[in-house]
Formats: sequence, structure tokens, C-alpha cells
Amino acid sequence: MSDKLNVCLMNDSFPPLIDGVANAVVNYASVISSIGSATVVTPEYPDAKDEFGFPVVRYTSMPITEKMCGYRAGYPFSSSKLEALSNSGFDIIHSHCPFASTVMARTLREKTNIPIVLTYHTKFDIDIRRALPNKLLADSAIKLIVGNIEACDEVWTVSRGAGENLRSLGYEGEYYVMENGVDFPCGRAGKEPVEELRARYGLSDEVPVFMFVGRLLWYKGVRLILDALKMLSDKGIDYRMLIVGDGADRAEMEQYVDELDIRDRVIFTGAVFDREELRVYYTTGDLFLFPSLYDTNGIVVREAAACGVGSLLIEGSCAAEGITHGRTGILTKDEPAAIAAELEFAASHLAEIRQIGQNAMDEVYISWETAVKRAYERYQVVIDRAKSGSTDRQERFFSDDFFLMMDRITDNIQSFRSIPANIRSIPDNLRERTENIRESGRKLSDNIREKGENLLENGRRIGDNIREKSENLIENGKKLGDKLLGRDDDDFSE
Repeated sequence: MSDKLNVCLMNDSFPPLIDGVANAVVNYASVISSIGSATVVTPEYPDAKDEFGFPVVRYTSMPITEKMCGYRAGYPFSSSKLEALSNSGFDIIHSHCPFASTVMARTLREKTNIPIVLTYHTKFDIDIRRALPNKLLADSAIKLIVGNIEACDEVWTVSRGAGENLRSLGYEGEYYVMENGVDFPCGRAGKEPVEELRARYGLSDEVPVFMFVGRLLWYKGVRLILDALKMLSDKGIDYRMLIVGDGADRAEMEQYVDELDIRDRVIFTGAVFDREELRVYYTTGDLFLFPSLYDTNGIVVREAAACGVGSLLIEGSCAAEGITHGRTGILTKDEPAAIAAELEFAASHLAEIRQIGQNAMDEVYISWETAVKRAYERYQVVIDRAKSGSTDRQERFFSDDFFLMMDRITDNIQSFRSIPANIRSIPDNLRERTENIRESGRKLSDNIREKGENLLENGRRIGDNIREKSENLIENGKKLGDKLLGRDDDDFSE
């Protein structure tokens, strides 16, 4: 391709927060920068240090819920940022998240008339239902996000299964499968660092080492792993399990390990951010366990393959696409007993398991350079289709005019902030006077209430006094009557 493209990459997560999609965006930007131009647009994160070989533009954000551990919600209507981006000469916008990033992408498209590609990486509906336990709210949010996706000019998915998941949520457009790559070089880590890691955790060459890498969330299949390991322990089969990562459910997972009484064989290492160190962890393992039905592609499966380690996966899952049972991985049912049976086999057939890892390295591995260059070539197709007016874009909920309107509202707010302080203070003065009137009203009301209470109290006292005098009159009348009746009796007796 002769023409160099200027690509705007958008995503809601980016370092210092690390997840699979953030890693994908870093690699997209790095590879594109070597053949064209790339700019990453992402929400602000505390302590972010953007020391990359490409520009990073950050916009206002705020924390989400504790259940969305570490993630932040971006405010996508930053007028100053959008104005700067609209003058950056982008040829195409590539959003990697259907939330704030795609909202900002649509606003920018309205300003520049350049197309949007969206990659569907993750089953976002699971995260939404986790964050919004109310079904009505969750369903409404999912419907809104699907509409956001359908507004893009072309939709990519990282696997066929991911595309079918998107359709199950109500998506009616077309999708194009564009696989992710791996930033690890093809090959195992050096012998010396691997031996150091084995010594640190007391790992033996004779004992199988299983491992998991990723966010520690139950829906990634970790409970299946732990239940299967418990079955191995009950049979007296020795093993070690490295759980590499961190997340919202880690404390519960460690507690569950204690309940199963397998703490002596399960090691929580915490998150490993250094990519070369992570290669050492992968290389140390004999089999990577990833029984996730959540993940749409599973970059970690290909990271393991890059290091010569095969994976145990659930048959029919998105992560299992492209894996051949018994050759490049192990496919099993979504049941602890089925997983335990495969692990028992692996423990007694380490040579065969290690050969599966070699096959995975040779046949499953795909580099980010290869993956992104395929995407880069597809960008031109999307651009040409957009210029001809032939795109997959559909408007179901909010038109791009809505997002432009929000940008203008934000711009007006910014303009208001630039008004001289003495003029801006007028609403403050009105607010102060209103508060004074309210305070005077409260005092008057309190005064009336106090006087009313005094009147009531005086009324009660007068009433009590009248009642007391009435009772005295009645008592005196009774006495007088008794006296008169007594005198009459005496006269009668005489």
C-alpha cells in the first residue's frame, strides 16, 4: 500500500490499566506507527505516564463501580479535545470499545466525515449485568450499546463465536473476523530465569505445573479449575497451580482454595505487568488452563502458544476456535470432572503435553505485526466504501446529530466558564438572595409556630382552670344536696 494512513485508535482502557484490549490497542498503535501514523485517544487514568512511540490524547474520566475493578468512565464530549482531534487529519477511526470510545468516535465522525471501524473484543453484556444487577436497567444498557455498535461503518470481531454472541444481543449488521495477535516473540524464555522462577516457588520438573493468567473474576472459569484440582488432590495426584493475575474476586478465590484444602498446591502470584517476566511464567508451565466461556478470543491462549505451552479449553468456546484436540490443545466439557480427567492424563503424560505445546507454537501463534497489517489493509477498504456511500452503518437509537449536539452543549458550558468572574457571579448573587429570602421565611414560620404553640399552651391552662372550678362547684353542690337530704330525714323521723 503506497498511501500511509493516519489512524485514530480509541479505547476505554489503556496503560497503566492492563487488560487484553488495552494490550491490543498498544500493539495496534505500535505496528501502525511503523507503516503510517497512529494516535490513541483514551480516558484519563491516575498516574498515567504516556511514554510511547506514538501520541496519546486523554480526556476527562471518573471511576466506575468496585465490580469494574480499576476501570474508569470517560466523558466523551470534551469540546477542546474533539476540536483538536478534528484537525488532526485522520483517515479512519478505530474504536476498540462500544462505550465512551464509540460515543466520542461518532461525535468526531460528525465533525470530520471519516468512517468508524469497531472491534468487538469482549462479551460486554456480562460486565454490564455484573455492574447493573437490575435486569431492566441492564437490558436497556445493552440495547443502547448494540445501537452504538450498529452506528459504526464496519464491525470486526476477534472470532466467529464473538460475532455470534453479538448477534445474540440483538445486533443485526454484518461483521468481519479480524483476529488479534501476540506481542511475544515466538519461542520459550531463557533457561536461567525459568530456573530462578521454579526455585522461587519450589517447582519440580517431575511435578506438572498448571497455570492461569488473567483477571481474577469467577466468570473466567476459575471455579471449574479449582474444583477439578480438588479432585486431583483427593486422588493423591501431585501438581502445582500458578494463578497469575489480580481482580475483584481474588479474595473469594483464595478463601475457596482454603475451603478446598489445596493451598499447599495452589499459588497466587499476583499481577505480572512486565511482558518479559510474563513470558518466563508461561514458559515455566506445562499446561495453560483457560476454561472460560466469557472470552471471545483469548489472547492468553496465543501467548501461551508463543512460549510452547498448550491450553486446556472448553469445546465450542470462542477461545477454543482454531485449536485441534490432542494436537494443539486439549478440549473438554464445561464440567469439573471432565477437566479433572484431562489433568490426570496430563500429569502422567508430560512428554505428550509438552509436544502439544510445541505444536501450538508452530500452528496457533500469530504475531501482532501480521494481525495489524491485515487490519491496516482492511482500513483502506472501509475508507473507500465510506467515500462511495456504501457502509454497514445503521442508526437505531441516537443519530450522530445527537452526539454533535452534546458536543455543542459542552462547548457552551466551556464558553460560560470563560465569562468574566463579575458576570458569572450574578447567578451566585441571585442564589444568595434567594437563600436569604428562604432563611427569612424559615424564621417567620418558626416565630408563627412558636406563638401558635404558646396560644395552645395558654388555652390548655385556661381549660384546665375552668375544668377544675367546675369540678369544685359540682363537689360543693353534692355536699349541699347531701346536707339538705339529711335534714329532711331527721324531720320525717320526728
